Amino acid sequence: MEDFREHGRELHKSFVQSLAECVADIADLKAESWSYVTPVLEEPVRAVTIGVDGGCASFRDEGWREVMVGTIALYGFGEDRLHTIYVASAPEHGKKQFFERMDREIAHVKELYPFAIYIGLSDGASDHWPFLEKHTEIQTLDFYHASEYLSAASKALYPAAKQLEEQQQWLEDQCSRLKHKKGAATRIEKSLHKAIGEVRIKKEREDLQKAATYFTNQKHRMRYSEMVYKALPIGSGVTEAGCKVIVKQRLCQAGMRWKEKGCASVARLRALNKSEGRWEQFWEKISRYGVPTS
Repeated sequence: MEDFREHGRELHKSFVQSLAECVADIADLKAESWSYVTPVLEEPVRAVTIGVDGGCASFRDEGWREVMVGTIALYGFGEDRLHTIYVASAPEHGKKQFFERMDREIAHVKELYPFAIYIGLSDGASDHWPFLEKHTEIQTLDFYHASEYLSAASKALYPAAKQLEEQQQWLEDQCSRLKHKKGAATRIEKSLHKAIGEVRIKKEREDLQKAATYFTNQKHRMRYSEMVYKALPIGSGVTEAGCKVIVKQRLCQAGMRWKEKGCASVARLRALNKSEGRWEQFWEKISRYGVPTS
């Protein structure tokens, strides 16, 4: 509105909102029939990571609800990402539409890169793994989330102020072993369970129990040494960043409370815009085919 005002044109806020909603509706309507071209990449695609996560936004009638974000990231033979596709969806019970949109995007990527290694990366949310298992041959727990539980365990094992050095050394050792030593997750799990009986303070025992239980439930997804040896990704940072940029930075500003349709429009447009090359291709299709009427 400010940009147009500088050029002598006054736009009402309601017009801008209606225009954004119209554009988002077109993007959603043509999601199945309009395909987008992946940019020309500098090297062959060796691995594809698929991640899903959510960020909470405040809604007028239902309070805080989860806005879903999905990422499909393409990697070559190094650690740098070559390209990322983003999908975002307003809150819905069961997340059916969100997962259907992810299904379509993944199917398109698999047509382009049938011989790539497909890896599911997540922070451990139980409702994400069935979807990732359906589409990927390897499922990996985000390394940063695993290290957070080790951090909590280190504070429980060395709680005194004068033990900060021991606490930090233990944490560094365990993270290094987890990342580089085969079978480290199982050994760490056993050591955590053993340490529970040696700690007297209830709060510290509870923290150790949480860490031990987490490793028990997730250790089969902690094959980090194998992944590192093969130069494959072990972090879901791209999905975490997607949640921050698409959801938190736009939908969670001070005083904001959303209606579901407005949230859906903003989420769709931000995901379209953040997927490199798609925003330009979208408008090229509008110019070529016109605005669909149904």
